[in-house]
Amino acid sequence: MGSQNLDMEPEGVVEEAGTPAVPLESRPWSPDSRRCGVVAVKCGMMSLWDKWGVRRPITVLWIDECQVTQTKTEEKHGFNSLQVGAGSKKKKQVPTALLGHYAKHQVPIKRKLAEFQVTRDALLPEGTEITAAHFVAGQHVDVTGITIGKGFQGPMKRHGFKGLPATHGVSKAHRSHGSTGQCQDPGKVFKGKKMAGQMGKDRRTVQNVMVYQVDPSRNLLYVVGQVPGHKGNFVLVKDAIRKIWEGEHLRLNPPFPTYIPKLEDELSIDVADVGPDPYEAAIG
Repeated sequence: MGSQNLDMEPEGVVEEAGTPAVPLESRPWSPDSRRCGVVAVKCGMMSLWDKWGVRRPITVLWIDECQVTQTKTEEKHGFNSLQVGAGSKKKKQVPTALLGHYAKHQVPIKRKLAEFQVTRDALLPEGTEITAAHFVAGQHVDVTGITIGKGFQGPMKRHGFKGLPATHGVSKAHRSHGSTGQCQDPGKVFKGKKMAGQMGKDRRTVQNVMVYQVDPSRNLLYVVGQVPGHKGNFVLVKDAIRKIWEGEHLRLNPPFPTYIPKLEDELSIDVADVGPDPYEAAIG
């Protein structure tokens, strides 16, 4: 980090006025536990082939110095959540009020902030870094981002309308939406009517995205399929809520509340188990 960023406290706990100290320690999962997510950068898409030779469309997500910037507890704020930040910025690019926020919590200046509601047993001390090892290969995540803006688009592209006939009875209106209402009663177009308009640039979440590969040494996540947004955009990644209801976290046991590095740990690439040969299963 640059010299404009503040030094972090080396201690494992952070104590704020009115907020009890939160220790950094591993804890057991419970059926109702909810971990913190991360802020990642969408790097783009590529292809990987699994051990059976099946091509997997992959989106690469980079976790760029993601740290806990504020811990909110039920005693002080009425709910339990963690504010996390990723990336870095120069001091001159940040408003004075936000500089004071970073100074108060003794964390470096971040480019992107986000907040995740967690259960009490998943709270982390401020300054804790969340890396790619927070996730394990084979688990599923929900990815939230801002979709690519398409500008002003017609109803066929925006809503998938069939359009008007291509031959008889239509004059230069083949891609229009047709009628938008009734007669004098009700005498208006109802709100929410599907018509031409601005398309894209909306906040969207893709659920149950499988983490195919985890590279902790480079802080990279390889997820199967597409995620919203341009290359270079920030996205939010957290445990898939529907898979939590099914008990996936109890079966795969990812680190809780997050991965805590140890000197004896060796950082290796973790690849998901894709199961038996799909070709033999199809033949059988």
